[in-house]
Amino acid sequence: MAPSLEEPEPVGDVLSNPLKSKPQLVAPEPEHCPGPESQQAGTADSCAGCPNKAICASAPKGPDPDIPLISARLSGIKHKILVLSGKGGVGKSTFTSLMGYAFAMREEINVGIMDTDLCGPSIPKMMGVEAETIHVSGTGWSPVYMSDNLSVMSIQFMLPNRDDAIIWRGPKKNGLIKKFLKDVDWGDLDFLLVDTPPGTSDEHLSVNSFLKESGIDGAIMVTTPQEVALLDVRREIDFCRKAGIRVLGLVENMSGFVCPNCTHESQIFRATTGGGRALAKEMGLPFLGEVPLDPRIGMACDYGESFFDEYPDSPACKALKGVVRRLAEEMGVDPQLVSPDD
Repeated sequence: MAPSLEEPEPVGDVLSNPLKSKPQLVAPEPEHCPGPESQQAGTADSCAGCPNKAICASAPKGPDPDIPLISARLSGIKHKILVLSGKGGVGKSTFTSLMGYAFAMREEINVGIMDTDLCGPSIPKMMGVEAETIHVSGTGWSPVYMSDNLSVMSIQFMLPNRDDAIIWRGPKKNGLIKKFLKDVDWGDLDFLLVDTPPGTSDEHLSVNSFLKESGIDGAIMVTTPQEVALLDVRREIDFCRKAGIRVLGLVENMSGFVCPNCTHESQIFRATTGGGRALAKEMGLPFLGEVPLDPRIGMACDYGESFFDEYPDSPACKALKGVVRRLAEEMGVDPQLVSPDD
């Protein structure tokens, strides 16, 4: 494969200005150039006669004025948690929905789920609210409620047809994520869970940029046992460290298959390099637990039902409750308040 001719953009620049694209210059930057993103761009003495002068003068500068508005809107949310992986198909959305149900089992705990997987929104289906639409009031957009203490916001609620494809470039994605944070009336929440798509791109940079001032508790890494999944999770962990996002812990999803009849466990995705537990130890991260593969989880998601209500005694349900308790410990929350011991 031929090497790329495009000079890579410095990581620091991308992380510090994730929502700004550099202006397309028509000539090389001259000597003593203040820089296209400088406050003096296009107006400095050295800009006189430069072919880029008009381009640089019109480029956006300064911090995003909506960040303080987002912080004010989210001031009533105690904990904000990202669900990341880097790898598709490891069950991030399924895990996010299960976490939402797990936290909301306590009626006094208010939980919100924000679906930022804009091209593949699946949270509404899993939560049984696929046919709902967004309602607008004087206080902003209202999230869709499954119960009095569990709400969801997703692009799915805005689509005329559920099978419509979202074919958007980065700026439109960034704009909608900003609306989910700035315009949605989340109210007072104990936990806001943010489901993310695979990768380390626009959606991840936008969420981190918009939430940094209001505070992110951290991210949960979801993986499956095989090395192919762990490769991308390593990259996601590196992204978090470069972006200054605390990794609250790692969860191994689909960790063995549990027979619904005899509860015998078999290894479907064999951990050739030690799985999630070994990766957590290698990276110096807390290991939150292993969640077995139970076909009834997929069925509950298909029907939009709570797996915790339908199969409270299943090994997967017990494992998920253990993950919730360990996650609470990492955040400094009393585990008994979010998931009391059975």
